[in-house]
Amino acid sequence: MKQTQAAAKILVVDDEPAARLSLAELLSLEGYEVTPAASGEEAVELLSGQTFDLAIVDLKMPGMDGLDVVNVLQKVTPDTVIIMLTAHGTLDTAVQAMRQGAHDYLLKPANVNEIMVSVQAALDKRRRELRRHELLSLMQHTLTAITEDTSMSLAEPPVVTDRFLQVREVLIDQQKHLATFRGEPLELTPTEFKLLVHLLSHTDRVLSPQELVREVQGYEADHWESRSIVRVHIRRLRQKLEPDPANPTYIITVRGAGYMFASHPPAT
Repeated sequence: MKQTQAAAKILVVDDEPAARLSLAELLSLEGYEVTPAASGEEAVELLSGQTFDLAIVDLKMPGMDGLDVVNVLQKVTPDTVIIMLTAHGTLDTAVQAMRQGAHDYLLKPANVNEIMVSVQAALDKRRRELRRHELLSLMQHTLTAITEDTSMSLAEPPVVTDRFLQVREVLIDQQKHLATFRGEPLELTPTEFKLLVHLLSHTDRVLSPQELVREVQGYEADHWESRSIVRVHIRRLRQKLEPDPANPTYIITVRGAGYMFASHPPAT
């Protein structure tokens, strides 16, 4: 038997006995803890007493179909990663399920290698997501403790520590190189991260393109070169941060002078 990560718990939902049992046996032989369900209704009943790391769900079943099961899973156990099983005739529905949050779909009959690759990728995804939630929770807990210790309110001037920066809805953990906006992680390049840190460290101060290049890129550039370099990074950063990049309210352009991060929304 192959050893897997902490005997992940997998729910297999399929109304076809042969397909259900063979898939359950295959996964069990790989070291997973497998629970089979012969219908959508049975799967939902199982959710009342336990949780699963992964659910493999057949789309086309009588009564409660696969999409119904997906909806229940996402409400009851949102951390469960979902793989759909589908025939060619229901491929459009499988794509719809992925748009609703399913991780992957497999065309029946799927070969063993395809199944195992998809299962491993799904479990890896779940582990990353749980780790991300842990980091976000830790960041928020630490920031709350800092705020309480200093009798500060997050609505007051920016919170700045050696490790954490927070201005409005932007929170940065400089030690872990993690940035979040409204609790969601920002996928930033190293240059974008450094740029955001420098802007947040000097809120409401206009920073020239030359200063930003020097502090973020580590070299001196003339006015025209630095303006061209910074403009590209500011545009990309706004695409990831601003609700409306065409009308920024966080990273403000000060014409002819540079950029600043506003500690409060501009007056309308």
